[in-house]
Amino acid sequence: MSIAYPSSVGRNIDEIIRTIDALRLVDEKKVATPANWKPGENVIVPPPRTTEDAEQRLHEKHEECSSWYLCKTKP
Repeated sequence: MSIAYPSSVGRNIDEIIRTIDALRLVDEKKVATPANWKPGENVIVPPPRTTEDAEQRLHEKHEECSSWYLCKTKP
């Protein structure tokens, strides 16, 4: 990971820590984090890759589903 900007611009350590937490979670759980995600908030379940996966998604329990394609769940 690289964050580059002029030294005259202040750093936000909270944002760097949030980004590291998100990267770890994404790698460990194979999920995605939405914009402005904070630890403990719901994450995005990856979209189904096959028709069978899409059918299975209909029977899974997730915290939020706006469609069979986009669901969020607890990490």
